[in-house]
Amino acid sequence: MRVLLVEDDALLGDGLRAGLRQLGFQVDWVRDGLAAERELRAEPYAAAVLDLGLPGKDGLEVLAGLRAGGLTLPVLVLTARDAIPERIRGLDLGADDYVAKP
Repeated sequence: MRVLLVEDDALLGDGLRAGLRQLGFQVDWVRDGLAAERELRAEPYAAAVLDLGLPGKDGLEVLAGLRAGGLTLPVLVLTARDAIPERIRGLDLGADDYVAKP
């Protein structure tokens, strides 16, 4: 299963990619919102793990554009933004799940 990882923090991204690979996923990793949009339009992914605080374009904007464009792949938001209104907004925009980073 091919997964797009969208995470700008190198240490966290490297760990997530390694963990997902150990679980048998094929992982492509991009580090900004604009690259995420390009990849999601160009390649077929089974799922995406999406940070919100990204350079180039915020993850919530990426998510909204993804859903507006008709892409229905599962999206897990993984972010430091843990406030309830942020969680609600992410889920309302089409995230399949929303997990706060510790």
